[in-house]
Amino acid sequence: MIAVGTALAALALFLAACGSGGTGARDEGPAHASAATVAGASPSTSAFGKFRRVDAVALLKRDPQVSPAVKRELKPCDGDDYQVDVSYGDLTDAPVDDVVINVMTCADWVGIGSYVYRDDNGVFKNVFKSEESPVYAEIDRGTLSVTRQYYEQDDPISSPSGDVVTPYTWKAGRFVPGKPTRNEYGKSADGSPRPVPST
Repeated sequence: MIAVGTALAALALFLAACGSGGTGARDEGPAHASAATVAGASPSTSAFGKFRRVDAVALLKRDPQVSPAVKRELKPCDGDDYQVDVSYGDLTDAPVDDVVINVMTCADWVGIGSYVYRDDNGVFKNVFKSEESPVYAEIDRGTLSVTRQYYEQDDPISSPSGDVVTPYTWKAGRFVPGKPTRNEYGKSADGSPRPVPST
């Protein structure tokens, strides 16, 4: 009888725990660029592989490799929202997912800086930067893909002539560029540039 009572009590506790309404790791959700706007946010781990959220704005501000010009542009554009995009993924086989950060201008959202940070014994260190504006970096199937738009004579800032996309792979402790791809944006019937495709 005692054994039966103990088993029933354990079953009741189990059912109560299951009915609490939580969804476990799914409550965490994927990282979003707005996560970078939370001042003083401490890194947090997740069940999603090696993900660890960082305060991207603070990371950029204290990084001596980020130019003063980019740091001057690193300010809220609307309320508390900074003009940064943040992505997490495995680019360097580090114990924690690498962090890719893009900084844009407030006026026209042109990319002015792209950076990759790698975890080194619990500290994120800058292992890649490009401040050749306009620039945008992203993770593409485990490869760092960097897009640099280019302008020809008389191109307005809103309508570049095309872009050059360069893949980078991590080898021997650094990012090595691969063969770039050049894309030319089409022109409208009157010869004026068509709007730039959104990224």
